Amino acid sequence: MFKRLVTAALLSGMAATAPPAAAMGCAPRDHIVERLKDRYLEAPTAAGLETTSETRQRMLEIWSNPENGSYTVLLTDPTGISCIVGYGSEFRVLEAPPKGELG
Repeated sequence: MFKRLVTAALLSGMAATAPPAAAMGCAPRDHIVERLKDRYLEAPTAAGLETTSETRQRMLEIWSNPENGSYTVLLTDPTGISCIVGYGSEFRVLEAPPKGELG
């Protein structure tokens, strides 16, 4: 009986400390975008499509704040769920190299 109680207590404790889905960086896109705009004053800076299979694509976006250099990288699937895959500071937009010259 003691062994079962200890096991149940440990499992309950582990479940209680597991991060919720929102803490893992995924939520409906409009929720994440609202927070990026309102809390971090970030705006869309770049975007592109990532092809994950012949029939499935995800949108990759970079949001940034030119005033403080913060940035966030989002991946959004076709269902509208976005995941934060990166964020940081010191973001800057690079100038395009002259035509015909790669950096």
